[in-house]
Order: sequence, then C-alpha cells, then structure tokens
Amino acid sequence: MKLARFFLTGIFFGIVLTKAEAVSWYRIYEMFHFQSFHMFGIIGTALFTGIIGLQIIKRKKLKDFNGFPIKIIEKERGFWRYVFGGTLFGLGWALVGSCPGPIFILLGTGTYAIAVVLVGALLGTYIYGLLKDKLPH
Repeated sequence: MKLARFFLTGIFFGIVLTKAEAVSWYRIYEMFHFQSFHMFGIIGTALFTGIIGLQIIKRKKLKDFNGFPIKIIEKERGFWRYVFGGTLFGLGWALVGSCPGPIFILLGTGTYAIAVVLVGALLGTYIYGLLKDKLPH
C-alpha cells in the first residue's frame, strides 16, 4: 500500500505522455528530421524541471522515501563516454522510434510490438551488468 502513490503517479505520468504525444512514433520522426519543435519542447521542459528539482533537493536537503538524505554524487568529467553513449542511445531511439522511457506506456496502449524492444532493453541491461567492471568508466 505504501507504494500505491508511486504506482498512481506512474499511471498519471503515462497518461500525460500519451496525451502530449511524446510516445508517438510520428512525433519522434518529426524531431529527428527537425520538422517540429514539439518533442524538443517536451525534452527542454523536462530538462528545466529536472534542474529546478535537483536544486530544490540540494538546497532543502530533502529525504528519500525511507527518510534518508538524498545524496547527489558528482560525476567525474568525461567527453568520449558521453559521445559514445549518447550516439548509441540516439541510434537506438531513432531505429526503434521510441525512447526507452515509454516502453511500458506503449505496452499499455496496445502497441505490443514494443515487447521486442523491452526484451532488447532487458538483454542490453543484463549484458552491461556482466561487462561493467571491464568497461572504462
């Protein structure tokens, strides 16, 4: 029961993303062809909201669900890992026509072909888990 609010928030977020057409293959296609500002506006809004949210967490020293302080660990600076990771992520996004975030939303809307993407995402995550200690981070 404690987790019900998170489940309901996820459902609400899924409805918002669906109504905003953020899970639409056509909107993603438009974005990658620079034909519409729609998705760039959504991504920009998410970025702005995330920056504001992190600042609030840092300044107010908020606590997590279990009452522990939220620790935001600084990452070491890098360039090539972000270029490689961003390129790989962008290629996957362009090929699939969907960001990994709305996989479950698309399943919920009846787009069952996305199950192949879910299997691929889970497999990729599993392989990364096996190789992460051998990869340069």
